[in-house]
Amino acid sequence: MRTQKAKLTALEDRQVLDRVSATRIVGGVAVAYAASVIVQNAMFAGSGAPSYGDPLGEVLAYHAANRGVVAVAVGLEALNLPLLLLFVTGLQGLVRRRGAAGADWSRLAVAAGATLSAIFALVIATHIAVVLAADGLAEPTPAFELVWQLHAAAFALALPALGATFIGAALATHASGLTRPWQRLLGVAGGSLPILAGAGNLAIADGSPLVLVGVSGLAAWLVWLVVTGLRLIRTQD
Repeated sequence: MRTQKAKLTALEDRQVLDRVSATRIVGGVAVAYAASVIVQNAMFAGSGAPSYGDPLGEVLAYHAANRGVVAVAVGLEALNLPLLLLFVTGLQGLVRRRGAAGADWSRLAVAAGATLSAIFALVIATHIAVVLAADGLAEPTPAFELVWQLHAAAFALALPALGATFIGAALATHASGLTRPWQRLLGVAGGSLPILAGAGNLAIADGSPLVLVGVSGLAAWLVWLVVTGLRLIRTQD
Protein backbone atom coordinates (compact mmCIF):
# COMPACT_ATOMS: atom_id res chain seq x y z
CA MET A 1 0.00 0.00 0.00
CA ARG A 2 2.78 2.39 0.93
CA THR A 3 4.67 1.44 -2.22
CA GLN A 4 1.60 2.28 -4.33
CA LYS A 5 1.21 5.64 -2.61
CA ALA A 6 4.89 6.37 -3.09
CA LYS A 7 4.61 5.57 -6.80
CA LEU A 8 1.53 7.79 -7.16
CA THR A 9 3.27 10.62 -5.33
CA ALA A 10 6.34 10.26 -7.53
CA LEU A 11 4.15 10.26 -10.65
CA GLU A 12 2.30 13.38 -9.51
CA ASP A 13 5.58 15.12 -8.72
CA ARG A 14 6.88 14.20 -12.16
CA GLN A 15 3.77 15.59 -13.83
CA VAL A 16 4.13 18.84 -11.89
CA LEU A 17 7.77 19.13 -12.90
CA ASP A 18 6.90 18.46 -16.55
CA ARG A 19 4.17 21.11 -16.45
CA VAL A 20 6.49 23.68 -14.87
CA SER A 21 9.22 22.85 -17.40
CA ALA A 22 6.83 23.25 -20.35
CA THR A 23 5.56 26.55 -18.94
CA ARG A 24 9.09 27.89 -18.63
CA ILE A 25 9.96 26.78 -22.16
CA VAL A 26 6.95 28.62 -23.58
CA GLY A 27 7.96 31.67 -21.54
CA GLY A 28 11.49 31.49 -22.88
CA VAL A 29 10.20 31.23 -26.45
CA ALA A 30 8.01 34.31 -25.91
CA VAL A 31 10.97 36.37 -24.68
CA ALA A 32 13.24 35.10 -27.47
CA TYR A 33 10.63 35.93 -30.12
CA ALA A 34 10.08 39.43 -28.73
CA ALA A 35 13.84 40.03 -28.53
CA SER A 36 14.34 38.94 -32.13
CA VAL A 37 11.57 41.21 -33.42
CA ILE A 38 12.93 44.13 -31.36
CA VAL A 39 16.43 43.64 -32.78
CA GLN A 40 15.01 43.38 -36.29
CA ASN A 41 13.07 46.63 -36.00
CA ALA A 42 15.96 48.37 -34.24
CA MET A 43 18.16 47.55 -37.24
CA PHE A 44 15.65 49.14 -39.60
CA ALA A 45 15.19 52.19 -37.38
CA GLY A 46 18.91 52.61 -36.70
CA SER A 47 19.77 52.53 -40.38
CA GLY A 48 17.16 55.18 -41.24
CA ALA A 49 14.69 52.96 -43.07
CA PRO A 50 12.05 54.96 -44.98
CA SER A 51 8.36 54.86 -44.16
CA TYR A 52 5.74 53.91 -46.72
CA GLY A 53 4.91 57.59 -47.19
CA ASP A 54 8.43 58.74 -48.06
CA PRO A 55 9.34 59.71 -51.63
CA LEU A 56 10.34 56.80 -53.84
CA GLY A 57 13.74 58.37 -54.44
CA GLU A 58 14.52 58.06 -50.71
CA VAL A 59 13.24 54.50 -50.67
CA LEU A 60 15.51 53.59 -53.58
CA ALA A 61 18.54 55.34 -52.10
CA TYR A 62 18.12 53.63 -48.74
CA HIS A 63 17.82 50.10 -50.14
CA ALA A 64 20.69 50.63 -52.55
CA ALA A 65 22.99 51.88 -49.76
CA ASN A 66 21.90 49.51 -46.97
CA ARG A 67 21.64 46.14 -48.66
CA GLY A 68 23.75 44.42 -45.98
CA VAL A 69 21.69 45.79 -43.07
CA VAL A 70 18.43 44.83 -44.73
CA ALA A 71 19.78 41.36 -45.55
CA VAL A 72 20.54 40.68 -41.87
CA ALA A 73 17.23 42.19 -40.70
CA VAL A 74 15.06 40.20 -43.09
CA GLY A 75 17.16 37.12 -42.35
CA LEU A 76 15.95 37.31 -38.75
CA GLU A 77 12.49 36.46 -40.02
CA ALA A 78 13.73 32.90 -40.49
CA LEU A 79 13.98 32.86 -36.69
CA ASN A 80 10.84 34.88 -35.97
CA LEU A 81 8.44 32.64 -37.88
CA PRO A 82 9.21 29.34 -36.10
CA LEU A 83 9.42 31.12 -32.72
CA LEU A 84 5.95 32.61 -33.22
CA LEU A 85 4.47 29.26 -34.22
CA LEU A 86 6.22 27.50 -31.35
CA PHE A 87 4.89 30.08 -28.90
CA VAL A 88 1.22 29.90 -29.94
CA THR A 89 1.18 26.10 -30.16
CA GLY A 90 3.02 25.77 -26.85
CA LEU A 91 0.60 28.23 -25.29
CA GLN A 92 -2.33 26.16 -26.48
CA GLY A 93 -0.79 23.13 -24.80
CA LEU A 94 -0.43 25.01 -21.51
CA VAL A 95 -4.05 26.17 -21.65
CA ARG A 96 -5.33 22.64 -22.35
CA ARG A 97 -3.41 21.19 -19.42
CA ARG A 98 -4.95 23.77 -17.09
CA GLY A 99 -8.54 22.89 -18.08
CA ALA A 100 -11.13 24.06 -20.60
CA ALA A 101 -10.92 27.75 -19.66
CA GLY A 102 -9.32 29.72 -22.47
CA ALA A 103 -9.28 26.82 -24.95
CA ASP A 104 -11.30 28.67 -27.60
CA TRP A 105 -9.11 31.76 -27.31
CA SER A 106 -5.98 29.64 -27.60
CA ARG A 107 -7.32 28.13 -30.83
CA LEU A 108 -7.86 31.66 -32.14
CA ALA A 109 -4.25 32.51 -31.25
CA VAL A 110 -2.95 29.44 -33.10
CA ALA A 111 -5.04 30.10 -36.24
CA ALA A 112 -4.24 33.81 -36.29
CA GLY A 113 -0.57 33.14 -35.54
CA ALA A 114 -0.32 30.74 -38.47
CA THR A 115 -1.99 33.33 -40.71
CA LEU A 116 0.34 36.04 -39.42
CA SER A 117 3.36 33.86 -40.20
CA ALA A 118 2.17 33.26 -43.76
CA ILE A 119 1.50 36.93 -44.45
CA PHE A 120 4.76 38.04 -42.86
CA ALA A 121 6.59 35.62 -45.13
CA LEU A 122 5.08 37.64 -47.99
CA VAL A 123 6.05 40.92 -46.29
CA ILE A 124 9.67 39.79 -46.09
CA ALA A 125 9.66 38.28 -49.59
CA THR A 126 8.49 41.56 -51.10
CA HIS A 127 11.08 43.46 -49.04
CA ILE A 128 13.77 41.21 -50.47
CA ALA A 129 12.38 41.97 -53.94
CA VAL A 130 12.64 45.71 -53.19
CA VAL A 131 16.33 45.35 -52.28
CA LEU A 132 17.10 43.32 -55.38
CA ALA A 133 15.14 45.70 -57.61
CA ALA A 134 17.07 48.70 -56.21
CA ASP A 135 20.40 47.26 -57.33
CA GLY A 136 21.76 49.31 -60.24
CA LEU A 137 18.78 51.66 -60.54
CA ALA A 138 19.55 55.36 -60.96
CA GLU A 139 15.95 56.37 -60.33
CA PRO A 140 12.70 54.63 -59.34
CA THR A 141 10.85 52.74 -62.06
CA PRO A 142 7.14 51.79 -62.19
CA ALA A 143 8.12 48.19 -61.40
CA PHE A 144 10.09 49.31 -58.34
CA GLU A 145 7.13 51.39 -57.16
CA LEU A 146 4.78 48.45 -57.61
CA VAL A 147 6.95 46.10 -55.54
CA TRP A 148 7.25 48.71 -52.77
CA GLN A 149 3.49 49.21 -52.68
CA LEU A 150 2.95 45.43 -52.62
CA HIS A 151 5.30 45.25 -49.65
CA ALA A 152 3.32 47.98 -47.86
CA ALA A 153 -0.01 46.31 -48.69
CA ALA A 154 1.20 42.96 -47.35
CA PHE A 155 2.29 44.62 -44.11
CA ALA A 156 -1.11 46.31 -43.80
CA LEU A 157 -2.90 42.98 -44.25
CA ALA A 158 -0.66 41.38 -41.62
CA LEU A 159 -1.93 43.84 -39.01
CA PRO A 160 -5.38 42.25 -38.42
CA ALA A 161 -3.74 38.83 -38.04
CA LEU A 162 -1.35 40.33 -35.50
CA GLY A 163 -4.24 41.85 -33.58
CA ALA A 164 -6.19 38.58 -33.52
CA THR A 165 -3.11 36.67 -32.34
CA PHE A 166 -2.53 39.22 -29.58
CA ILE A 167 -6.13 39.19 -28.36
CA GLY A 168 -6.43 35.40 -28.51
CA ALA A 169 -3.19 34.85 -26.60
CA ALA A 170 -3.99 37.50 -23.98
CA LEU A 171 -7.50 36.19 -23.29
CA ALA A 172 -6.38 32.54 -23.28
CA THR A 173 -3.58 33.13 -20.77
CA HIS A 174 -5.78 35.20 -18.49
CA ALA A 175 -8.66 32.69 -18.55
CA SER A 176 -6.17 29.99 -17.58
CA GLY A 177 -4.79 32.00 -14.68
CA LEU A 178 -1.38 32.48 -16.28
CA THR A 179 -1.42 36.29 -16.41
CA ARG A 180 -2.73 39.26 -14.45
CA PRO A 181 -5.87 41.27 -15.34
CA TRP A 182 -3.90 44.25 -16.65
CA GLN A 183 -2.21 41.98 -19.20
CA ARG A 184 -5.63 40.99 -20.52
CA LEU A 185 -6.54 44.67 -20.86
CA LEU A 186 -3.27 45.36 -22.65
CA GLY A 187 -3.99 42.48 -25.00
CA VAL A 188 -7.52 43.59 -25.88
CA ALA A 189 -6.64 47.28 -26.23
CA GLY A 190 -3.29 46.72 -27.95
CA GLY A 191 -4.64 43.98 -30.20
CA SER A 192 -7.51 46.19 -31.35
CA LEU A 193 -5.10 48.80 -32.77
CA PRO A 194 -3.63 46.64 -35.58
CA ILE A 195 -7.11 45.41 -36.50
CA LEU A 196 -8.40 48.97 -36.80
CA ALA A 197 -5.32 50.04 -38.76
CA GLY A 198 -5.60 47.03 -41.05
CA ALA A 199 -9.04 48.19 -42.14
CA GLY A 200 -7.24 51.05 -43.89
CA ASN A 201 -4.91 48.74 -45.81
CA LEU A 202 -5.35 50.63 -49.10
CA ALA A 203 -4.44 53.92 -47.42
CA ILE A 204 -1.39 52.33 -45.76
CA ALA A 205 -0.22 50.91 -49.09
CA ASP A 206 -0.49 54.45 -50.46
CA GLY A 207 1.70 55.84 -47.66
CA SER A 208 -0.85 56.87 -45.02
CA PRO A 209 0.45 57.55 -41.47
CA LEU A 210 -2.37 55.25 -40.33
CA VAL A 211 0.34 52.58 -40.25
CA LEU A 212 1.58 54.16 -36.99
CA VAL A 213 -1.60 52.94 -35.28
CA GLY A 214 -0.73 49.40 -36.28
CA VAL A 215 2.90 49.86 -35.20
CA SER A 216 1.64 50.99 -31.78
CA GLY A 217 -0.21 47.68 -31.52
CA LEU A 218 2.99 45.86 -32.48
CA ALA A 219 4.85 47.65 -29.68
CA ALA A 220 2.14 46.64 -27.19
CA TRP A 221 2.42 43.03 -28.42
CA LEU A 222 6.16 43.02 -27.77
CA VAL A 223 5.69 44.45 -24.27
CA TRP A 224 3.06 41.81 -23.53
CA LEU A 225 5.31 39.02 -24.82
CA VAL A 226 8.23 40.06 -22.63
CA VAL A 227 6.13 40.53 -19.48
CA THR A 228 4.17 37.32 -20.04
CA GLY A 229 7.27 35.36 -20.98
CA LEU A 230 9.12 36.41 -17.83
CA ARG A 231 6.07 35.57 -15.73
CA LEU A 232 5.90 32.08 -17.25
CA ILE A 233 9.62 31.53 -16.74
CA ARG A 234 9.30 32.38 -13.04
CA THR A 235 6.23 30.22 -12.50
CA GLN A 236 6.26 27.65 -9.73
CA ASP A 237 2.92 26.02 -10.61
